[in-house]
Amino acid sequence: MPPAPIVFFDIAAPSLAQQTEFYSKVFGWEIDQTGAVQVPFIGDPKVHGTLRADPNEKMLYLGVEDVTATLQAVEANGGSIDQPRFEVPGVVVLGLFKDPAGNRMGLVEMEGGQAKVP
Repeated sequence: MPPAPIVFFDIAAPSLAQQTEFYSKVFGWEIDQTGAVQVPFIGDPKVHGTLRADPNEKMLYLGVEDVTATLQAVEANGGSIDQPRFEVPGVVVLGLFKDPAGNRMGLVEMEGGQAKVP
């Protein structure tokens, strides 16, 4: 059996209008009145991920040029910083935030179209 692809994501919240405004302003996503959005994909034809032994949650990691600047935009638009910019040496530069509805998300600092490796 071939591996099943990831084909969709959704980010739930009580207020579609608030979420639309937040993700449009902070990440530049074009979102229609129904909440439909298409975002670019970076990388080869596979989405990379991990399974981990931690408390239950789902995380999306969004690629940005500057994690610190994006976290400032998150706060300015009703979200909150969950963890400021940090480096995992030899792996990636990250930051974590919560959107206005409390959904926890991650940021990956990008450089030249690839995840920045410190």
